Amino acid sequence: MLPEDDLKIVTEKMGREPNLVEQGCFLNLWSEHCSYRSSAPLLKTFTTTGDKVIIGPGDDAAIIKFGNGWVLAIGMESHNHPSYVDPYNGSATGVGGIVRDIISMGARPIALMDPLYFGPLYSPKNLYLFEHIIEGISGYGNCIGVPVVRGEAFFDETYSGNPLVNVVAVGLAREENIVTACAHKAGNKLILMGSTTGRDGLGGASFASRDLSDDSEAEDRPSIQIGDPFTEKLTIEATLEAIGKGYVKSCRDLGAAGLAGASSEMAAKGDLGMRIMADKVIQREANMTPYEILIAESQERMLLEVEPENVDDVLAIADKYDLNASLIGDLTENMDYTIEFEGEVVADIPVKLLTEGAPTFERPSEAPQPRDIGSKPELTADIKQAVLDLISSHNVASKEWIYRQYDHEVQIRTVVKPGDDAGVLRIDGDEGIILSCGCNPRHTLLDPYQGGKGTIIENAMNLAVKGASGIAIVDCLNFGNPERPDIYWQFKHAILGLGDGARALSIPVVGGNVSLYNESGEFNTAILPTPSIGLVGHTENVNAAPSGIFTNEGDTIILVGLTKDELGGSEYYSLKDMASNGEVPNVPENTAAIINTLIDVVHSGKLTASHDLSLGGLAAALCEMCEGIGAEVDLSTVADDLRADDLLFSESYTRAIITSSEPESVKEMLKEIPYTVIGTTGGDKLSIKGKELDITLSIDEINEARNSLMHLMME
Repeated sequence: MLPEDDLKIVTEKMGREPNLVEQGCFLNLWSEHCSYRSSAPLLKTFTTTGDKVIIGPGDDAAIIKFGNGWVLAIGMESHNHPSYVDPYNGSATGVGGIVRDIISMGARPIALMDPLYFGPLYSPKNLYLFEHIIEGISGYGNCIGVPVVRGEAFFDETYSGNPLVNVVAVGLAREENIVTACAHKAGNKLILMGSTTGRDGLGGASFASRDLSDDSEAEDRPSIQIGDPFTEKLTIEATLEAIGKGYVKSCRDLGAAGLAGASSEMAAKGDLGMRIMADKVIQREANMTPYEILIAESQERMLLEVEPENVDDVLAIADKYDLNASLIGDLTENMDYTIEFEGEVVADIPVKLLTEGAPTFERPSEAPQPRDIGSKPELTADIKQAVLDLISSHNVASKEWIYRQYDHEVQIRTVVKPGDDAGVLRIDGDEGIILSCGCNPRHTLLDPYQGGKGTIIENAMNLAVKGASGIAIVDCLNFGNPERPDIYWQFKHAILGLGDGARALSIPVVGGNVSLYNESGEFNTAILPTPSIGLVGHTENVNAAPSGIFTNEGDTIILVGLTKDELGGSEYYSLKDMASNGEVPNVPENTAAIINTLIDVVHSGKLTASHDLSLGGLAAALCEMCEGIGAEVDLSTVADDLRADDLLFSESYTRAIITSSEPESVKEMLKEIPYTVIGTTGGDKLSIKGKELDITLSIDEINEARNSLMHLMME
């Protein structure tokens, strides 16, 4: 079962060859998914500490100070391979798993975000995956009462054989109620609470650490967990009640590698050993073997460390919520991880060897040959049609069909709903958090460093236009097979870009997930390098966030930031089948100054609308803002050396459109950063003039194009 090299290491360290049960534990705990074997050295380059960081990477979720005794728990995970094999259950259990990471810290989940990546929907298979993944997320999140407040849906052919389902979860707790996964004391008891243990999800961690094969849908189905959101809801309430009453000393949800992963890691973090009586685990299927009991990734299960005198109280709480619970073991002084089954020892492993013994290393990496950026194409003859084609593309079109499936107002904290640059939630009085997620994989493909750095900046701009600076980042690093030197080079340089972008804005990277081997034998290709992130920001006043659309007639429109000839990786070039042409956007050196100034301007209360510029450039942003009110725009003074398509479709970083009825005051605040007055709001049309430019689009034309995804899904 174990690879030959790993078997040699384990045999040498243990002084004997491990039996099959022990090999199963090592196979999963030493997988890339659990042990970060080829990514740990790179992840150490992140800055993970800061004034607000209470718990950083290494636990089920990070803990960040909010204020007034409140803390936030934040985590991010992927469920990519399972969502291809079984899209409904794969995506649903992706939500369930990250939610349990939050509650295992003692926090109540209050928000979800879902960055998703699919193949184009004109393929019946991709359409099937898309519909059922969205159905799984909505079905689970809606049932457990946690709002999905923000997301991303990005489409590219490379995801056809390997869609990505990334989920960010945020929780809220009082600081004194926080628990960790670090075991406290020998002699304390272990209670497994929640659902029963079945054979679903066997070997899920090892399954996540290899490419998808042509036959994955049939042969890998036993690796897919089956979710039950109603049991999850009960598990949330029971776990938080037990923690709130002080009964729980440490806690871990059962995710990757099942009971073997959760229990061994809990013991090792506390420098303790553990004895597990596997036959005491409540099973839903007959004749389960010790290996199956240990490795199964059945959902909705929590492992609790409890002092002996509180065992009956915790079991009573489980009974109150009609949950299964049993006493399955205890913590020991010795540093061994011992499994008993029907009175016999079936596994006995040095616990630190199991949880920390996997060798980590940097793999060989190889930079690609210098890219030929090609020549610029002829200027599009029908620029108006180019704009309509752009805003009706899968990537730029409104994602309303997706987020209308989600209950985004449950818990009544949501101030700014999905569809805007960022989600805004009320936490304490008028104080709240602002949330953003996602990345631009095409930028990262052409320049992993700038793409990684730009991922941070783009999400920070989403917060800035709502008046918040980032306080914590979580990531989900989705890449192909790291054993390929070119893929590992992408991975390495994207991480370096993410780290430098985060340091430039003084935002710590507090946790996340690595998802490698995202390749498909069916399509013989790796996904685009996709370093998706979740970013949390703090705001003193949730009511001060400006609208993302034009709200008043006669307001002055100001473009903040510089527009450059940077169409490499753009949506415009992709639609022209030229995605590998052109210069990739570079992060400006004055990015921090632009972001900080923009936040100050928002706080002044003098803006009537603000919107970040990203995918699709200025053309997309202007169309998105013309939801009910039009505008007259003149781009002739934005840049002297740019063509019409550069002006409209460049995806240069650190730009925003803002509007104000007090333009002179706003311009005074903007004087230290680049900006250009480009027009006035009003009417029922968007008119854009300038060098080589003279187009007019009615609001009806814009709305019809932007609703293309809705029309496709309603057919």
